[in-house]
Amino acid sequence: MRRREFFVKSSMGAAASSLLLPFGACTPAKVAAANGTGAGKKARNIIFMVSDGMSTGTLNMGDLFLQRKEGRGSFWLDLYRNQRVSRALMDMASASSMVTDSAAASSSWGGGVRVKNGHLNTGPNGEEYLPIWQKFKKAGKKVGCVTTVPITHATPAGFCVNQKTRGDQAEIAEKYLGLRFDVMMGGGGKFFSGRKDGRNMYEEFSNAGFQVVNDAAGMRAVNSFSPVLGVFSKDGLPYEVDRINDPSLKDNVPSLAEMTGKAIDLMKGHANGFCLQVEGGKVDWAAHGNDAPALIYDQVAFDEAVRTAVQFAEKDGNTLVIITTDHGNSNPGLYYGDNADRNFARLFDFIHSNDHILMGTKTNETPAQLTEKVFSWQGYKLSNEQAAFIMDKYKEQSSEGVYNVYKLPFKEYATYQSEYTSVAFGGMDHSGDYVELAMFGPGSEMLKPFMVNTEMHTFMLAAAEVENKF
Repeated sequence: MRRREFFVKSSMGAAASSLLLPFGACTPAKVAAANGTGAGKKARNIIFMVSDGMSTGTLNMGDLFLQRKEGRGSFWLDLYRNQRVSRALMDMASASSMVTDSAAASSSWGGGVRVKNGHLNTGPNGEEYLPIWQKFKKAGKKVGCVTTVPITHATPAGFCVNQKTRGDQAEIAEKYLGLRFDVMMGGGGKFFSGRKDGRNMYEEFSNAGFQVVNDAAGMRAVNSFSPVLGVFSKDGLPYEVDRINDPSLKDNVPSLAEMTGKAIDLMKGHANGFCLQVEGGKVDWAAHGNDAPALIYDQVAFDEAVRTAVQFAEKDGNTLVIITTDHGNSNPGLYYGDNADRNFARLFDFIHSNDHILMGTKTNETPAQLTEKVFSWQGYKLSNEQAAFIMDKYKEQSSEGVYNVYKLPFKEYATYQSEYTSVAFGGMDHSGDYVELAMFGPGSEMLKPFMVNTEMHTFMLAAAEVENKF
């Protein structure tokens, strides 16, 4: 597909919309001038960035957190403030619901077709839609994904494979081996080793010529001469607030920005360019758990990855950076009150997530022990009644994993915590929001003010001038 074929209507739409913008607004011409790219320039590289499950309130609180704590705004919103990106809203509905899951959302971008929730680039009658990273690989580019959740999880998988069920992550790991993507880094070790079928996928990847690494030092040591598989946790990576406050985790588990920078370094010298997906996957997990400290620190960590990608794109001049989310989740926000500013500032001193506290609490602990732990790690005191209520919940349920936040008292804990942080949540699941979408670099000047998710597939192919023939 030639970019002229795709962008001719987009250009007319963008021009028409600029007539409606107020004086001084961010027009396509201003964006092109601000980010150093001219209209019609080919995107040799594409970096697609997803803060998974990011409601608008999450984006806002990440910015407010940095303003109050460090005296600066988030890099993402500074791109808006300085009119350096094109900005739009995107409709992320799936084939089965106005409220998408991550598999259908990523598939809408990856395969260019809306599929039902839970499916990966697979239609209702078994139709398979070739994922975009396979198309770019066939076109001669290097491709990869980095994430803070299992590398086999729905968002990276939606750019990479066809699968009837997103939960078949062990099989997705096997497909990655055959597809030989160039850089794949994140969590999900349980789908590579200790599997039910006894296969050791680490050995199989290594025998197939991959550089296989399991810690930050190993990641820093790999080179660009052969593909890389980096898996740094059995399941998802630690929440950022936990990682940065645990010396062992900080030494051994790379941050999302570090993985992003390394992936770029490994692929940037390729003659035909590269395509990289970057996912802040645990933003979504934190929202499911109504875990305010985990949510905000992971959003800030994603913002650092955005900085890494855009700074590379600024120097390179041939890279399109796309920054978005796949859906809202739980619609959190900072809520009004006389002490809202002071309460929000308490989050600066948190050293552990709610998940770390609740998943690490034993059924035989006393309310007093829980209260002491919360005060030590989060700086406030639960009442005797609140601590007793939380501990009573452990007698009813057992802790099994992050998607069992509904079984443990995450919601109740978050409600108590909101008295001290002024951060509250609207639910514990995905929401049907139109999502934020920003673009920097070649092709960004042709972004329409409103996009349907499936258009993104063709947009990326056109921006890179890759024929849609596979």
